[in-house]
Amino acid sequence: MRVLVLGASGFIGGAVTGRLIARGDEVVGVARRFGNEHPSIRWVRADIAQATSPADWQPHLEGIDAVVNCAGVLQDAPGDAARGVHVDGIAALAEACEQAGIRRFVHLSAVGADRESLSSFSETKKAGEAALSAHDLDWVILRPSVVVGRAAYGGSALLRGLAALPALPEIPDAGPLQIVQLDDLVATILFFLEPGAPARVALDVAGPERLAFDEAVLAYRRWLRFGPPRRIRLPRWLFALGYKLGDAAGALGWRTPIRTTARRELVRGAVGDPSRWIETTGIEPQPLGAALAAEPASVQERWFARLYFVKPIVFVIFSAFWILTGLISLGPGWDVGLEYMIRGGAGAVAAPGVIAGALADIVIGIGIAFRRTAKPALYAALAISVFYLVTGTILLPELWADPIGPMMKIWPIIALNLVALAIVEDR
Repeated sequence: MRVLVLGASGFIGGAVTGRLIARGDEVVGVARRFGNEHPSIRWVRADIAQATSPADWQPHLEGIDAVVNCAGVLQDAPGDAARGVHVDGIAALAEACEQAGIRRFVHLSAVGADRESLSSFSETKKAGEAALSAHDLDWVILRPSVVVGRAAYGGSALLRGLAALPALPEIPDAGPLQIVQLDDLVATILFFLEPGAPARVALDVAGPERLAFDEAVLAYRRWLRFGPPRRIRLPRWLFALGYKLGDAAGALGWRTPIRTTARRELVRGAVGDPSRWIETTGIEPQPLGAALAAEPASVQERWFARLYFVKPIVFVIFSAFWILTGLISLGPGWDVGLEYMIRGGAGAVAAPGVIAGALADIVIGIGIAFRRTAKPALYAALAISVFYLVTGTILLPELWADPIGPMMKIWPIIALNLVALAIVEDR
């Protein structure tokens, strides 16, 4: 088959494309951003939220036998439009498929989307289901619960991060979870791509057991071999602040699962009735504990879990460091900076040199704060750190003997820069 996969570079979409390629199918992958994932895929760079006309999709449907939609966003943010991704783009694609005679359309929604809408996420997921089912297609709507696998992203990554904390915070009002394994979801998608598979069905894809949120976290903690945690109860205002900070990070382009939409959906939990799914496909979903026991955690998983909450701290501190360094140079540190420039032989260009260096620091700090520019800004920070080290050594070698250690402190800055570059990618 030749399958068009939306969100092909994502957590679920990447697994689907890998399985399709492994069994000999052709894949046309649609994504806004992609690197070297699956070089055998024919990639299409497109923003689903902007592809709201059937004409936007028609050039990509030639020879396509089926469509699988794995794309989704948690909430609106710069570059992310929930209604555009979940409703408008899908409605246009469904109409284009109808015009092109492409019958099979497997669509991933979310468990609970057919019930009360608690947020724009569930509201637009529900509207997306309605938009697709209104077309004369052999559509299949799958509503997965929290999806976990060997890879981790979004909610599954959050569970690992919480499991690695030295103390386990009690999450207020968190509903139960029926966690489903990524392998089971991918097997379900492949089942519905087979000739003669059922069509026009909507199924909950949920795990076989209901777990309290902290039970799921503890399951991961046992898997990671971190030992029993100390439980703590934090004030509600602190959680509210955390969700607001997550929204702020989202506005900067970071796709954190800790946002106000997640809080609303967390109250509902992620539960459904998997009986029709099991009956239709014959797939027996794996319990979380059994799936984890089958693949013991490696040191890489332990690193990831421990770094999960360290990562935002690294980027906040590093961004603030560069911005504040520049502001101090333009403010209370002006005379000191000017003195260094004069001692280094800058002469008449001492003042412009201080201003240029300060503005460069501020621009780098702002660049690190935004997800889209973080990586090039980190390379710029690394380059300018090396530049400061070399020029300082040549022009003011006595700084190496300074008891405050301005030259020695560049080394840990470079080390933190390398750490940030190593962990900047989300998936």
